[in-house]
Amino acid sequence: MKTPPVFPRWLTWAMYAAVLMTAPLLFNGGAEISLLCQMGTFILLGLSYNMLLGQGGMLSFGHAVYAGLGAFCSMHVLNMATNGLPVPVSLIPLVGGVAGMLFGVLFGYVTTRKSGTTFAMITLGIAELVFASALMFPGFFGGEGGIMGDRVVGQPFLGISFGPQIEVYYLIAAWLFVCTLAMYGFTRTPLGRILNAVRDNTERAEFIGYDARLVRYLTLILSAFFAGIAGGLTAINFEIVSAENVGTLRSGAILLFTFIGGIGFFFGPIIGAIVGVFMTVSLSSFTHAWQLYLGLFFIVIVMCFPGGIAGLLMQALPSRRDQCGWQLVGCVVAGLLTGMSLLAGIVLMVEMLYFLHLGTPGSATVTMHLLIWEINPRNALPWLSALMLLATGVMGWWMLRRHLHMVSNKAPCVVRGQP
Repeated sequence: MKTPPVFPRWLTWAMYAAVLMTAPLLFNGGAEISLLCQMGTFILLGLSYNMLLGQGGMLSFGHAVYAGLGAFCSMHVLNMATNGLPVPVSLIPLVGGVAGMLFGVLFGYVTTRKSGTTFAMITLGIAELVFASALMFPGFFGGEGGIMGDRVVGQPFLGISFGPQIEVYYLIAAWLFVCTLAMYGFTRTPLGRILNAVRDNTERAEFIGYDARLVRYLTLILSAFFAGIAGGLTAINFEIVSAENVGTLRSGAILLFTFIGGIGFFFGPIIGAIVGVFMTVSLSSFTHAWQLYLGLFFIVIVMCFPGGIAGLLMQALPSRRDQCGWQLVGCVVAGLLTGMSLLAGIVLMVEMLYFLHLGTPGSATVTMHLLIWEINPRNALPWLSALMLLATGVMGWWMLRRHLHMVSNKAPCVVRGQP
């Protein structure tokens, strides 16, 4: 049997670099470039978190602590640079990385002594402890207002002052590409390999002579280093750092985005960060119910597609050796159409409920705008339309599940060259 050619790895990285370089050329608006910058920092955060969760099986509820503390240290150094400290702005993220690594050494010594649920609860406690300290030590954290800085320091180097947002984006893209290469290289090292063994079977890894606690500890330190770099980039991007950067809300967002993308794949957090930031930033400007949609989307992913979006894409990718590939693509297309019908019905009903209950009392406005349509929620026709869309989606989903069940009961697909 002839093995199909493997997609060249160098070409994958070249395409990744090309996407990072050309993204602001395709989305060149001010708000769009700002959105790309946030996506870049969250991609780096998600990849660093996946070192713990996806590769090491360590569920952490306080990963934003390392990014936030790295951001605070970066902002302090940035303010020192404004007062004369000879530190280039392009190296400020490295300051955040070193700070995150040092805090990883400190906190990781406590958290990695346990594993599983105990590890998760300890990380949650440390996150709450750091968040409370942000209001207790205003000298370092700046109190409720946080710390502000100016990223335009000194004379421009080769015309680059980091004042325009596009220059900040390319700084984020450069650090993101280098850190992505480094984190992928980590998965190919002996430490990365034994980390997978510790995740899958801790007792067996210890039986062959490895210290599982030390493996988790070293991994957390490296993960905190890359999270600190993401925090330093966030400080440069927004020019302000507050207690929100170390809060559990941000840690929960990282966890959410990583699961949506897929923790079982290296590129899963990249997809999850793009989708999560887009839904968080873009939907919040269009609807008050964006958190409801994000929560429902997360529930659907976890229940129906445990591998995340990356796992779904890998399953839908037709293989040259698998004659069922295109059949699976057809099922995915049918599922998307069914999902769109369900989504349209849910969105229509939710938006009408929000309009009726959160509308301005006494307002003369009786219609609402949904995309390009003008809808009157006080009429029966929109509600009947929403119910029809929901019924169509439910019926289509039931028929699709029945079809998949019938297919699964048949003989497996014939693999080319094999019986």
